[in-house]
Parts: sequence; structure tokens; C-alpha cells
Amino acid sequence: MKEEKIIIGKDGKYPLNGILSLPENIASALPAVVLVHGSGSHDMDETILKVNKPFRDIGEYLPTKGIAVLRYNKRTFTYGRQMVKEKDFPSFTVKDETIQDALFAADLLRNDSRINPEKIFIIGHSLGGMLAPRVDNEGGNFAGLILMGSSPRSLVDIIISQQDDLLKQSGKLLQFLINKQFASFRKKFDAMANMTKEEAMNAKFAGPNRMWYLKELEDNPVAKFLLPLEKPVLIMQGEKDVQVTADKDFALYKEICAGKKNVEFKLYPGLNHLFMKSAYGTIKNIQKEYKIPGKMETIVMDDIAEFILKN
Repeated sequence: MKEEKIIIGKDGKYPLNGILSLPENIASALPAVVLVHGSGSHDMDETILKVNKPFRDIGEYLPTKGIAVLRYNKRTFTYGRQMVKEKDFPSFTVKDETIQDALFAADLLRNDSRINPEKIFIIGHSLGGMLAPRVDNEGGNFAGLILMGSSPRSLVDIIISQQDDLLKQSGKLLQFLINKQFASFRKKFDAMANMTKEEAMNAKFAGPNRMWYLKELEDNPVAKFLLPLEKPVLIMQGEKDVQVTADKDFALYKEICAGKKNVEFKLYPGLNHLFMKSAYGTIKNIQKEYKIPGKMETIVMDDIAEFILKN
């Protein structure tokens, strides 16, 4: 494998550093994949608590199977503090945060003579997986989509589910504190449905973040972009994932995609949201779990490679 430093969107307002990983020897135009991060401000490796780097794992493994991998720093990782101070920040959405840069990444690959432009795929992890069908719809035009640890539910529903699960696993004192803190969030969520765009842009959710970010996501549900797709889709889920779960999220994907022959499903026993071995399997201990150094399981990356190479 060899790695090349690249810049995503180098002619735009927010150029981003990235890495293109390639096989050492290239005999013909390669299939390639763009990696799209989950929620939060992530570097190109999607580093979690300094020790786990699932995107680096993919970037180092897939080239051994003849597949190029493009990963890059997320816009909010590099420019988050700057963007919050800009006058148009109240209108900030996933389009600004994620979608535009994923499209820049796909274009960069299409303009590389070593890459087969008809064999460019997208891997979205967590929120990135929820957005992958939308990225494809907005100009990604990928050969296929891989959704890892994602959900067809809204981000608001997922946040509420995570809080409910945390409450069930906590003692009485912690339950009291969580309920007190989360009560204001629930009121905001309830009010969001009836907000105009302008009202949502002016209503703060947490810190400088505006309700418009969440409302815009609600107005563009995953199914809206996923269900019309006829190209290959692989939906992957860790059975011990506590951020999105097999019984709620993976099961719902199966339900809404019933009868769609272009969609494959893979469930991995014992693996968590990072597709690494789970040590705790509870949301109460999620920080402890992610502080344990690990690697994405080889079987997961082998399945990704197989999906890309056969399509």
C-alpha cells in the first residue's frame, strides 16, 4: 500500500487535508471508495477518544484487496470554530458539514486516471451512513453504497432512544440528573415540528448549534433517498452497537427495504458501533468501551471488499 496526501475542495472556501490510499502496484484502473464520517468533528481517521481509528483501518486494509480509499478531515474538524463565528452559521446544515465535501471527494477520484470512474463507492458510517443515499442523489452518482452502523430513523429519534436507554441503565441519582438536563431538549424537539425555517434558525439546540440543523434533517429522511435506489446497497450493523441498535435501526432498515433485491444486510455478532469487539455492550459504559484500543474486524472489511469487487 502507498498513501498520497490530497486536498478536498482545494479551490473552495474550506479546503481539507486528506489521504488517498492505493495498492503499491496498479495494473489497471481501480475501484475506489469515499469514506464519510459520523456525527461530530472528526479527523480523516475518524479517531474516537484518541485510540480507535476505524477509517484508518479501512484505508490500510482495502488497498491490499485492490481498492483505493479516500479519507479526509471533516469540515467542522478543521474549520468548526471559524464557521460558528460566520454570519451564515444559523443556516448551517449537513449539506455544509458533510455533503458538499463528499461530492468534492467523488469528483477528485473521477479525475484521477488511476481510478475507474464507473466503480466509485461511498462508505458512510453512523450519520454518514444516513446521509450516503442523499449524497448519491445530490451528485455523488456512486456505483454502490455501504451504510455502516446507521439508521433510517431521524437523528432526534436516535438521541431520545439513547437517553431512554441511559436512563434504564442508571441509578436513581443519575436518572434524576439526566431527566433534569434532557427535559429542556425534549421541549425543544416537541416545538421543532411546528417551527418555520427562520424560527428554527434562531432557536438554539445546544451551544451555538441551531434547531434548523435537526429540522432540515427531519425534512429529508433517509428513506426518501434510499428507497428509490436501484444500485447496490450494503447495510452493515454491529449486534452490540448501542448508539444505533439491531432491534430498532437495523430491523427498521430490513422492514422498509423488504423486497428490494439491490439491498444486502450484514449483522455482526459481538461488534459495537465501530465494528470492533464489544467489551460492555451498554450505553452507560460507552466511554469506557471506546477507550479500549481496537481494530475494525477483518471479516467486516472483507465483506466490504467483496461487495465492491463484485459490483
